[in-house]
Amino acid sequence: MKRKILFGTGFLFVAWAFTSCEALGDCGFCKNVTYENGVVINSGTETEYCGTDLVTQKAKPDVTIGSYTTKVECR
Repeated sequence: MKRKILFGTGFLFVAWAFTSCEALGDCGFCKNVTYENGVVINSGTETEYCGTDLVTQKAKPDVTIGSYTTKVECR
């Protein structure tokens, strides 16, 4: 019985450790925002990114098609 409890506790700890962004220290929330002639017409939902995923999101270039520009904005 003690072995099962120990295994369960260990499993929960490992699951928590792999999904915790705060441990990485460099985290932020990013979303896609679409502008038409400088006015926001669509804003996506924010998603949390950490580490290299955050750097990748910040490095994405703006996409402009006609008068529409889509950017990734992070806070």
